[in-house]
Amino acid sequence: METRQTTLFETIDAIEERIVTLRHELHAHPELSGAEEHTTLMIKAILEAEGLQVRSFEEHYGLIAEIVVNEDAPFVALRADIDALPIQERTERAYASQSPGIMHACGHDAHTAVLLGAALALKRIEGSLGQNLRFIFQPAEEITEGGSAQMIAHGALENVKAIFGLHAYPYLNTGQIGYKYGVMLASADTFEIEIFGKSAHGARPHEGVDAILVMSMAVNSLNHIVSRRIDPLHPAVISLGTVEGGKAPNVICDHVKVCGTVRTVNHDVRHAIPEMMEVSIRGICDSMHATYAFSYRYGSPEVQNHDAMVDIVRAAASEVLEETNVIDLADPVMGGEDFGRYLEIVPGAFFRLGSCDPEKGTCVAQHNARFDVDDDALRYGMKIMALAALKAMDDA
Repeated sequence: METRQTTLFETIDAIEERIVTLRHELHAHPELSGAEEHTTLMIKAILEAEGLQVRSFEEHYGLIAEIVVNEDAPFVALRADIDALPIQERTERAYASQSPGIMHACGHDAHTAVLLGAALALKRIEGSLGQNLRFIFQPAEEITEGGSAQMIAHGALENVKAIFGLHAYPYLNTGQIGYKYGVMLASADTFEIEIFGKSAHGARPHEGVDAILVMSMAVNSLNHIVSRRIDPLHPAVISLGTVEGGKAPNVICDHVKVCGTVRTVNHDVRHAIPEMMEVSIRGICDSMHATYAFSYRYGSPEVQNHDAMVDIVRAAASEVLEETNVIDLADPVMGGEDFGRYLEIVPGAFFRLGSCDPEKGTCVAQHNARFDVDDDALRYGMKIMALAALKAMDDA
């Protein structure tokens, strides 16, 4: 085991510069969810050149690569997301996005590079593997539907015994990782509310039904769900992101639409909230003589890590980093990640890869136009992911 691990780490050190270059190439050419065509072609070409078995799909731009050493053995899977966000980059890096209005503002370029590096390094020690490896390059993580469902539907988890994933994290320093037992990230759902009133002259509001007023009352009522109807020991968030309505300043508005998101870390709370929302909306509309349409879309579930898999991540990280840099995050955060769908089916763990270096300007929050990942974090990600895969193989 020690010789195998030594060879693995030496290989990662040897290819680090190449992986950083690949990350910069990915960063410079981001593609939105569901449109990752060239990203996938690039990944496929690299993996096939290294001799990995690769599967692509007509229905989407996901990719599955495998190292198969025993047809009868199970797989350990490693996953990365590959899509970018509709944000205009403002980092002024030499490798900044060349696609107007699109950037890797959430670190998926780094995740992809880490997984590529881990795959290449593990391929070099193929002869010492006792079980099979699967590398899942997933599209469309940033949208409600979530590319993980597509990958699962196309066999990503068939015969998989364990799965691991990571996320660049600007709230930890480069050279640190964060782990979490149990629920690590929230579910991420979306909703849409339409209020239908009756238009009238702005000087004669009593002749109409003001959809803006009704919606404002409904929004206020929704905010009370979290503060007054949900157990405060089970965090939940209801947030509105868009509001559309009205045509003129002197016309009583007859139609308003709002869209938002709901985040929870408790399954029962998640499934209770939609009914609570509709009860509140219906009551307000009935009292104001308005009508409504309400739709709720369940997105990715909570990311709930499996204890034994977290133990493996901790053990792997402790052989790569100082023990003090392997950090228990203790509390979940309300961000979402569709890695949770994989964890509903097979044991696995998701962890945070520290990427903050103040001197390099990589401590900016995700989904920000100045977000970037410290390249030095890639080597730690590759080593921990690859070593976790080996340890999961060896774990009967």
